[in-house]
Amino acid sequence: MSLHLWWLYVTAVFLISATPGPNMLHVMTQSIQHGPRKAMATMAGLMSAVLLCLAASALGLGALLKTSPRLFDVLRYAGVAYLVWLGIKAWRAPVGAAAVAAPARSHHALFATGLLTGLSNPKLIIFAAALFPQFIDTDRPFGVQLAILVLTFLVIESFWYSVYALGGLRLARWLAPANRQRLFNRATGVMFIGFGGALLGARA
Repeated sequence: MSLHLWWLYVTAVFLISATPGPNMLHVMTQSIQHGPRKAMATMAGLMSAVLLCLAASALGLGALLKTSPRLFDVLRYAGVAYLVWLGIKAWRAPVGAAAVAAPARSHHALFATGLLTGLSNPKLIIFAAALFPQFIDTDRPFGVQLAILVLTFLVIESFWYSVYALGGLRLARWLAPANRQRLFNRATGVMFIGFGGALLGARA
């Protein structure tokens, strides 16, 4: 693909990925709760979900979801339920001494939670199906161009995950008092439930 077309794609994805969403919020909260090192397991789960969604889109699942509202609704409702569950969990998260006494989560558990959070939004598959064709040159090999687009997306997404994880590290110091932790947990819970509500109103 031409360098000019690639730069247009980079700019579009950079701005899209920077927008706060459930993935970025999840990275930040896990960084606050478990530290940036453990949050890397969460990031790996989210990146795996993004890669799976992009691959599914390339294989035609995006077009299938577009023409199969019932299948899309099944995935959408499952995603809504999961995001609402995350919201309730965040709202009820322990604070202060209770938070310190809570058992540490394994890297596998953090990875699985990240993976499920990333897969909770089927709109990503449709988004990729709509985005990629805009930057594909039909006169050049499709596979190479698709690989470039996917790799670029993953690199930019990883950058923003790191930014939000470091932001969580800074917030963790400010959240030392229990009352601030409680306020943050409830605000996070409301945002996750809000993302679920937004997904509930989505249409294929």
